[in-house]
Amino acid sequence: MNMTSKERMLIAIQNGKADRVPVAPDISNMIPCKLTGKPFWEFYLQDPLSGGGVRVRLARAYLSAMKYFGFDGWDGGYVNLDPSKEEKKEFQREIIEKDEEKIVAREYFHTPEGTLWQEMVYGIDNPPAPRRMLIKDFKKDFSLYLKYWFPDPSSCNDQEFQKWKREMGDFGVTALSIPCPGFHSLATTIDGGDKSSLEAITYAYYDYPELFREYALVYEDWAEKMTKRFIEAKPDYIMTGGSGMITLQSPEIFRDLGLPTLKKVTKLAKEAGIPTLVHCCGKAKELVKICAEETDLSCINPLEITPMGDCNLEEIKEKYGDKIALMGNLHTTEVMLKGSVKDVEEASKKAIDDAGKNGGFILSTGDQCGRDTPEENIFKMVEVAKTYGKY
Repeated sequence: MNMTSKERMLIAIQNGKADRVPVAPDISNMIPCKLTGKPFWEFYLQDPLSGGGVRVRLARAYLSAMKYFGFDGWDGGYVNLDPSKEEKKEFQREIIEKDEEKIVAREYFHTPEGTLWQEMVYGIDNPPAPRRMLIKDFKKDFSLYLKYWFPDPSSCNDQEFQKWKREMGDFGVTALSIPCPGFHSLATTIDGGDKSSLEAITYAYYDYPELFREYALVYEDWAEKMTKRFIEAKPDYIMTGGSGMITLQSPEIFRDLGLPTLKKVTKLAKEAGIPTLVHCCGKAKELVKICAEETDLSCINPLEITPMGDCNLEEIKEKYGDKIALMGNLHTTEVMLKGSVKDVEEASKKAIDDAGKNGGFILSTGDQCGRDTPEENIFKMVEVAKTYGKY
């Protein structure tokens, strides 16, 4: 019996066996925007405090791209809940530079105790990137961040999310997203000044251990409340984790800052019957082991291969496939961007051979496909899953 994309993805995420291997390449940002022919800033230059409405345009571009390529959709948490009524920070944007290629904006977040600001570069053909980050004077600014970035989620509104869920329909699964705390979450928040952001975070972690301990506890408490609110909104799954969880910090620091939150989120979701998915770019071999043995996580992606990652799909399936579903892992540069259609076909078949047995596997890419990935490569990946991936 043929399943809908939504049914197929839900079964696979929960480590079950569907009618075939689902195929869900990560084209979360660049390719959907490119297909519209519009400047990328039209999808990103919006009020970051407007909650669900921030990414509705991008979500709809993704839905159109999904239908175009014919794959099984997973939205990665485009449309979250609208802010709580407890929100006490006000947003203001000032355009400080504009030309044919980019818009540079200074964005202010006013709180009752002070203002934090950042500068963002919105490109015509790339997602936005920070030029100056939110936290500059760590001790002063981080205290404001801890106090005003984690309001009580209990009164958050889910109207935009419910509308988006209806729009997605049976084309795929919709998520609400709550990252884990850690260096990866702070990498675009702490301004390094004359240092790199990661270097500044590392120094701060050891210079101000009491603030990082407060950060972990505040985040964990907020994540617990937010997960409970997510459960009320009934997403198809909850997305958590964060890019670079083991690459931008050691496993030991992840255990210190992020693992308690990950345990709590996955436990609450499991008790409510909602699957969870960790997205973690970069190294993930040790993370898979931790998640399979110490958390209630349902699925993990993108399981990147070397040199960026350290995952062998066949090995991970053999060791942990009975405990956790897997999603990955075609190389986004060598295979999807630079490879031939034949390369994509061979890599897709190998991934299915390595991890598709008995279900619990979603054929995907090892992180987001580049903007200029040939369309024929994506079409071939989808075709292989629909033919070679049948159970």
